[in-house]
Amino acid sequence: MQVSQGRIFIGRLPTSGDLLEELTAVCNTNHIRLGVFAVIGALKGVKLGYYDQNLQRYVESCDLEGKFEITSCIGNISLKDDSIFVHAHITLGAHDGKAFGGHLMPGARIFAAEYHIQEFLGKDLCRTFDEPTGLSLWPMEE
Repeated sequence: MQVSQGRIFIGRLPTSGDLLEELTAVCNTNHIRLGVFAVIGALKGVKLGYYDQNLQRYVESCDLEGKFEITSCIGNISLKDDSIFVHAHITLGAHDGKAFGGHLMPGARIFAAEYHIQEFLGKDLCRTFDEPTGLSLWPMEE
């Protein structure tokens, strides 16, 4: 699918907000239906998950309390069930140098977070159920 560049958004998310909810709110407020994003900052706690390929569902892998640097948070924006859907993966650094990473789940509490969102323009990209994986994925190009 070919897209063109749309608007670019930069900003800061509110302290103590939920990272996934706040990113989704920015997309909803600005009607961003397709794009990519990056976030840097720090969290006061986080919930990470992974996709269990045998169970075919996301499961929580870590519920971490404490102070963490966001070393990388990237993702994409598309539509799922006619709603804006933010899909994010995150890597965190702890004070002792340990790293944690996975699928960003609801429950990541923001200490400070700055985002960069690149909107794309083009045909809507709607996630659909993929039988072999059990995931809602972007359609294959025809």
